[in-house]
Amino acid sequence: MKFRWDKKYLYWGITALLVIGASICLFFLMFRGANFKDGVTKIIAIAMPIIDGLVLAYLLTPVLNVIENKALKYIFKKGRQELSDKQRKYMRMSAVTLTLLFVFFIIYAFCSMVLPQLFKSIQSIVFQFPVYVNNLTEWLQKVLADNPDVETYINDLINTYTPELRSWMNDTLLPQMNAVLKVVSNYAFNVLKALWNMIIGLIISVYIMGSKEKFIGQAKKAIYAAFDIKRANSVIEDIRFVHRTFGGFISGKLLDSLIIGILCFAGTSIMGTPYPVLISVIIGVTNIVPFFGPYLGAIPSAILILMINPIQCLYFLLFILVLQQFDGNILGPKILGDSTGLSSFWVIFSITLFGGFMGVPGMVIGVPTFAVIYAMCRRRINRNLKKKDLPTETDEYKELGSIDEVSKEFIPNHPVPETGKEAKEKKNN
Repeated sequence: MKFRWDKKYLYWGITALLVIGASICLFFLMFRGANFKDGVTKIIAIAMPIIDGLVLAYLLTPVLNVIENKALKYIFKKGRQELSDKQRKYMRMSAVTLTLLFVFFIIYAFCSMVLPQLFKSIQSIVFQFPVYVNNLTEWLQKVLADNPDVETYINDLINTYTPELRSWMNDTLLPQMNAVLKVVSNYAFNVLKALWNMIIGLIISVYIMGSKEKFIGQAKKAIYAAFDIKRANSVIEDIRFVHRTFGGFISGKLLDSLIIGILCFAGTSIMGTPYPVLISVIIGVTNIVPFFGPYLGAIPSAILILMINPIQCLYFLLFILVLQQFDGNILGPKILGDSTGLSSFWVIFSITLFGGFMGVPGMVIGVPTFAVIYAMCRRRINRNLKKKDLPTETDEYKELGSIDEVSKEFIPNHPVPETGKEAKEKKNN
């Protein structure tokens, strides 16, 4: 008897295999989570140069496209209808080279203009720290002398917690100094390793940018080979959406933070704020983190200024408040637009969630990542609602109590009270 093959057996086998594999993964996550995490961490550490290369290539591709399409294309074309493959290859090599030169120029400009000022500021802070502490102490003594009740309250707090602080320093901090030094040395080693991975990643990014169309074509080819045409089109459209969301948010946020850093430097220089370059770099870098970034940068900067000049600290806080209002209401929406489509609640939720899992990098990429997840869930929900001939607008469901199964009429949660005439007609019927 000849066995008749049916595709459903293949689907059943694949489904059973996936279920078994998912069960094994769930078991290891629940009971062997530490080993699983160590394995994932090791894999990521090994692949970090490749990851760095992909990230660098993704960030530098817009610069490459501008140089290639806006400048070199007209130079190489010179009235020709089409370029030969050899000319396209030379044009791409030239574009990649100019892109790297542009990046190196930006890094050199930053190192030559900003880093010396940063080192000078940090060195001055270290040498002048006792003077700043003395100035702050004198200012506090003057304030407390004018407010005896506050002075009494603070003295009580000092007398209460000073023994505990001394005990913590003697019993906990000092015995662990060797561990602290070990952590610092490990951190320095990790920094050097990250720099080495970045160099390897830069080399990898050159190859990726040089053949980006080929890699994209191979990825599309694999997608259409793995799925049916309808599903493959949907997958590619989702990837384009992810690219628009990530690319628009990351590039826009970097530009926004650069402008905020420059405006902060201009404002602090005009006001005579101490260490304007250092403070502007802190404000610009932390501004990359959505929502919480301005506070992360303003608090340590304000403490530093407070130790030098308390009045300048007040002026600085007012200036930062105005600057962040300008960024949040004018500059940010102008540059970013509605690139994520998330409300303020979901922005805070995504930053808190991804920040808890991944730290500061999670706070940076958490918003666009959650925006992609949110949009995909919304698209799936709307697609299912359309199949059931139901509206997709959220406002339609705010006062919904139930839906009639036959007519699909929306029944409100709090029905409108009937008038006397309607009640009388209903009773007569």
